[in-house]
Amino acid sequence: MNKHRILLALFLIYFVFAILLNSVGTVILQMIHNYGIDKGAASVLEGFKDLPIAIVSFLVAASLPRFGYKKAMLAALAIVACATLAMPLLPGFATAKLLFLCVGVAFALAKVSVYATVGLVSRDPRHHAGITNTLEGFFMVGVLSAYWIFGLFIDSADPGSTRWLNVYWLLSALCAATFVLVLATPIDESAAAAPHSRGPAADFVAMLRLFLRPLVCVFVLTAFLYVLVEQALGTWLPTFNNEILKLPTAMSVQVTSIYAGCLALGRLSAGIVMRRLHWYPVLCSCVLAMGAIVLLALPLARDIAHDPHVGWATAPIAAFLFPLIGLFMAPIYPGINSVMLSSLPPHQHAPMTGLLVIFSALGGTTGSLITGYVFGRFNGHFAFYLTLVPIALMLGSLYLFKRQVDRAPATVTEAAPELA
Repeated sequence: MNKHRILLALFLIYFVFAILLNSVGTVILQMIHNYGIDKGAASVLEGFKDLPIAIVSFLVAASLPRFGYKKAMLAALAIVACATLAMPLLPGFATAKLLFLCVGVAFALAKVSVYATVGLVSRDPRHHAGITNTLEGFFMVGVLSAYWIFGLFIDSADPGSTRWLNVYWLLSALCAATFVLVLATPIDESAAAAPHSRGPAADFVAMLRLFLRPLVCVFVLTAFLYVLVEQALGTWLPTFNNEILKLPTAMSVQVTSIYAGCLALGRLSAGIVMRRLHWYPVLCSCVLAMGAIVLLALPLARDIAHDPHVGWATAPIAAFLFPLIGLFMAPIYPGINSVMLSSLPPHQHAPMTGLLVIFSALGGTTGSLITGYVFGRFNGHFAFYLTLVPIALMLGSLYLFKRQVDRAPATVTEAAPELA
């Protein structure tokens, strides 16, 4: 089993899905311009993406070791390759809903399979943490690329132009190329087989029983809150840049790449930092810094006058300051994931990741819908100030998570045969 080739395949899968999943903010902005969809209606695209992720993860995560992680990844890539072709061929808001529905279903299969496969190729918890941070960092490189790729196809001089839909020809080709790589990469999945397994129903019950553990409950709550904030900002930052900071459409999307770039940089470097420092003070410091950035940047985004000649050199300082929140958000998600998954034997990584994906998807939908509603009914400043609430709650959930980890660090692992 060539582990380097497997990791390359996993990184490319995450890169592809990073572009598709995080294009929702850009697509919302273009749907508003192209089809006159209001903000509240456009925000349902997040739900079309996230709810299928939660539902499919809930239904199939425990059974994926039986189906095969490689087969699941291939199925996911085939689904999105077809869905991306539909966008330029049948343009419209309904097609955009269908696209994100397919992306959600496919990502549920892909993420559970990718995370479980990381467990198969990891040597120990530290190696697992390094791969997880690199994987999530590569995901953010994909997010960063998405803003620039879409920005290159957007015509700022004609906001109603549908030229941006041509980006999906490129994305479909990228999906097909990744499919070929995964197909040609051998993966030994024998370690993923659960000992004494009694069938799919028993596997499903074992996943539900994992959720009964206090450590797991606090973990998924923390993941929910984190993704709520990340998706709320990532989805609505292009619209915030366009309407509040008065930036041109293409630049509004491209400036958001600073946010993605900070997330990528933070995650790629987090593995180095967390090998030397304990995860809890690092993550708590990051949460406090997130709140500080919100309180510092949003007052600078008030009363900005429209400038038809605005460019990178003359853009408001808030356009560059606020996205720096991504640098501090970056270590939180892979950090808590690695702590949790390293506590489990390989055959429980798929069901645990299933629970993670479910609550991450619910958090993403909740954040986007609430922010979209408040943005449309009130204003963007108030919508972004509201992120301080889940940020404060995240600080509390991290404290509870640490208490559970310290109180019974080996409990989950010791109970593994019982849950199988």
